[in-house]
Amino acid sequence: MPVDTSPETAQVPQQSSLTTAAARNLATTTKSAPQMQEITSRWLLKVLPWVQAAGGAYRVNRRLTYTVGNGVVEFIKTGSQVRVIPAELGELALLRGFEDEEVLTALADRCEQRDFGPGEVLTTQGEAADRIFLIAHGKVNKIGTGKYGDDTVVGVAGDGDRFGDDALLNPDAAWEFTATTATAGVALTLTRRDFAAIRDNSPSLQEHLLGFLALPQQAQNERGEAEIAMSAGHHGEFELPGAFVDYELKPREYELSVAQTILKVHTRVADLYNEPMNQVEHQLRLTIEALRERQEHELVNNPEFGLLNNADFDQRIQTHSGPPTPDDLDELLNRRRDPDYLLAHPRAIAAIGREFNARGLYPHHVDLGGQQVPAWRGVPILPCNKIPITKENTSSILVIRTGEDNQGVIGLHQNGIPDEYQPSLSVRFMGIDEKAIISYLVSAYYSAAILVPDAVGVLENVEIAHRRH
Repeated sequence: MPVDTSPETAQVPQQSSLTTAAARNLATTTKSAPQMQEITSRWLLKVLPWVQAAGGAYRVNRRLTYTVGNGVVEFIKTGSQVRVIPAELGELALLRGFEDEEVLTALADRCEQRDFGPGEVLTTQGEAADRIFLIAHGKVNKIGTGKYGDDTVVGVAGDGDRFGDDALLNPDAAWEFTATTATAGVALTLTRRDFAAIRDNSPSLQEHLLGFLALPQQAQNERGEAEIAMSAGHHGEFELPGAFVDYELKPREYELSVAQTILKVHTRVADLYNEPMNQVEHQLRLTIEALRERQEHELVNNPEFGLLNNADFDQRIQTHSGPPTPDDLDELLNRRRDPDYLLAHPRAIAAIGREFNARGLYPHHVDLGGQQVPAWRGVPILPCNKIPITKENTSSILVIRTGEDNQGVIGLHQNGIPDEYQPSLSVRFMGIDEKAIISYLVSAYYSAAILVPDAVGVLENVEIAHRRH
């Protein structure tokens, strides 16, 4: 017999208990504190030793050094045309301090552009050198002769580097290495003939060069510091040399920087909605987290004191092939004493792992504050997402030595400031305005100092994109 299922005859099941939706109206909801995705591990803030800068500044006294003109040259690009910025020619040792813009512009105009592809030979070891090469973009390997006659890579030149400075003034100059291009790129060249033509028509440049050539050749150590005269291995009544240690006359001072914001909370929120969680407290907690993230970003990228921008040019090296290989990390570590930490963007760390895996290597892990982190040669590799990634998918890897006693990198702050909420961070009540909004000024004071140049090293132009094979 067929069953009648029409709406008129269908029976609706009767509810026999309270629904959960209705029950929640009477229940106390269990809730979390406000969460925030921006928070990272902030390893740099954790591993830096923080030094009290009582006067709001920290002065770094060093031995006097005589090395000049060792900076990076910058260029401007218009379409496919590349031109050196005239003032940037002052980075050359023989033009350091020369400020005649008309002459510098004339020299920049004489620079000829040379586009190159991978595998080209720019110079040949032993041949006469008659020009300077300014690398605008790309990578060039410097090939020398090893002890047993084989070819060895003695250096790598990258963006902003140069070679052949001596060729502009010395007619007997010869190339000390063979320069071969590792990638495609652009170089600018200035010949000795063109340089001489500008010099012969510029009294100001002639006067500057006379002063440059007349500089006394002070004995220096390999770091460019004035040599301390001494004697060793002598016998009898040998007359000992006198010596003193000279200091920089204008040592660098690092002033504390600040990150600030104004936290605003309506009095109605603060009065009525403070249970079970204090609204002002959590607003302040998340604001401070954002300030600390900005603080780490500034310690890496700030043009005045950031580690990337203040690393010495002599402490920057290029990768040999693009990706961060174990060989590149070894060179980065071995160019300085007692390295403490490697810092890299998480994507760069992934690229390191790929290169290790391709060679059948597996980095060890070390304990750092109760956490296991990867390490190479015993040096922890710490993630830092504040290290920038370029649009070409390249990044940098930093190595640092830390501490005052070790002549390394230190963080600067000042404890005991008014209305201090955390070390060197203050929360100051600013009042209540006519809209009943409470305002708090939240300020974090900080900086960083590099005590000696080799405390920070940078592996530049690290390719982090996965290569297709």
